Amino acid sequence: MRLTDFKALTFDCYGTLIDWESGMVSGLKPLTDRLGQELSRDHILQAHARHESAQQLQTPGMRYRHLLAVVYKRLAEEWRASVSWDDCLAYGQSVKDWPAFEDSVAALHYLKQHYKLVILSNIDNASFAASNRTLGVDFDAIYTAEDVGAYKPSDRNFLYMLDKIKGLGIERGEILHTAESLFHDHGPASTHGLKSCWIYRRHDQEGFGATMNPGETPTCDFRFNSMAELVEAHKQDVAG
Repeated sequence: MRLTDFKALTFDCYGTLIDWESGMVSGLKPLTDRLGQELSRDHILQAHARHESAQQLQTPGMRYRHLLAVVYKRLAEEWRASVSWDDCLAYGQSVKDWPAFEDSVAALHYLKQHYKLVILSNIDNASFAASNRTLGVDFDAIYTAEDVGAYKPSDRNFLYMLDKIKGLGIERGEILHTAESLFHDHGPASTHGLKSCWIYRRHDQEGFGATMNPGETPTCDFRFNSMAELVEAHKQDVAG
């Protein structure tokens, strides 16, 4: 199997193209700076993952920026900090400030020359529009949790994408699902018969950070530690 066998790359965005963990830690500073104790980065991210995942199950139709506001409230309660609802809403709006990984923009512009590029993300449309300006590439399709009314790893997100992507002339076997999260993406991608590429951004860190532990590690067909490594491997395939 070669990277050049595929016609479309379907991307998770946050954690893969956008450095959401750095964005979260930065966005949570108004809260964590109030605490009487210093929390490690991993402690913050794991608590965030726990509350985010639980809220996504409870309110699958809630827009992500509003869901983040609830997560902020739950974290403040857990950490015994007093916050206002305006504080919570401000965190929900912080997605626009989350940075891209340093290799994302160049990689996407290269890959755009060879593939259809598609987003399948646990995000709302307004928040993704801000991230898209950061990434600076025209995606061929954007499928969000807001569109679907559910959050990955729900089957609904992948079924929605597989149905809609046919309109681009792309069949299931021509898709390479490209993502960091084993929990949100690679598990359900495998369930739905998709080939997958793991961008293992956390390869030099322990644990799962802002995503939940997937339990059993799902099968991935390719693994790279960055988008830059994916681009180099594609260039080697093209060179033959």
